Amino acid sequence: MKTVLLIEDDLAMRENTAEILELANYKVISASNGLSGIAKAEKHLPDIILCDILMPKTNGYKVLKILSENQKTNCIPFVFISVKAQTEDIRKGMNLGADDYITKPFTEEELLSVIERRLAKVSILINSVENANIIEAQPIEEEIRTLNDLKNYFDDYGSLIEFDKDEIIYRQGDHSNFIYLINKGAVKCHKIDEQGKELVTALYKVDDLFGFTSFINNLPYKETATAIEDIKLFAIPIAEFKDLLHNNHKVVLEIIEMLADNIAALKEQLLQMAYSSVNKKTAVTILRFAEKLNYKSGETIKISRSDLASVAGIAPETFIRALTILKNEGIIEAEGKNFKVVNLEKLKNIR
Repeated sequence: MKTVLLIEDDLAMRENTAEILELANYKVISASNGLSGIAKAEKHLPDIILCDILMPKTNGYKVLKILSENQKTNCIPFVFISVKAQTEDIRKGMNLGADDYITKPFTEEELLSVIERRLAKVSILINSVENANIIEAQPIEEEIRTLNDLKNYFDDYGSLIEFDKDEIIYRQGDHSNFIYLINKGAVKCHKIDEQGKELVTALYKVDDLFGFTSFINNLPYKETATAIEDIKLFAIPIAEFKDLLHNNHKVVLEIIEMLADNIAALKEQLLQMAYSSVNKKTAVTILRFAEKLNYKSGETIKISRSDLASVAGIAPETFIRALTILKNEGIIEAEGKNFKVVNLEKLKNIR
């Protein structure tokens, strides 16, 4: 049975949350303020900590700071629960090292989902470290010279993780613990601006690597990664990946070239967003998704219009109007909420 430390000053909220967790077969230790929470965390070493932000004596930020500086408690997953849902408060918590957040009022499903996701990631990390120790004890004799060799290493020694469609792989501000290789499905990386508008910054398909933030420092992720269909990933801890690069210099040049290609593609996307017509942006976006999803002409494209619009950099309403024009010109056909391309060559020639 997993143990949850719940630090919450509101009695009714604390009792209701504890009841939900106990019914879900978690052992719950409760604390009514930050100082008590710190003491109980050090004494009981729970599997996960849920902590309010605004509390008497010691607020949630200070609780996280103190526990993160303690060698016994700094690896325990820490989740903020609060009515404060403003972007700056969430960002502050994540920058301090919180693993996740949940805002009041929350549903039972939302609460349990956050806990299960964080406990699952801890389990994966532990298994990855154990696997890494085995690998270190039995070093690989074959040198990793090419990007293909590196991907084979992910296949052979990475931890296999599965995510359902629309499930978040990591959030902006999470610690960058892993590099990923896509075995099945596709992933979008995206950011939210101050007005709450989503911008898709990158799309990744089968055999693509992603999750790069820094090869030198363990910096937080700069964007959120979400599955746009059911996916399977191979994950390698960032520390292990850094060791691979240090011991296999030849593959570093191929990674630099891959990253340069990614930057070139991003610049092209920015140019399209800045200067292309709405119809051109819409056509290019559909083609980009088609490429990433290995789409074949005549197949139905099952991607939300909001995802497509955020890649194109236009409002969903404007994007829908552009789709209507393409439909009227016989380039696409609607199938409920989805659509399919019936004239791929004409779509490529949209201006």
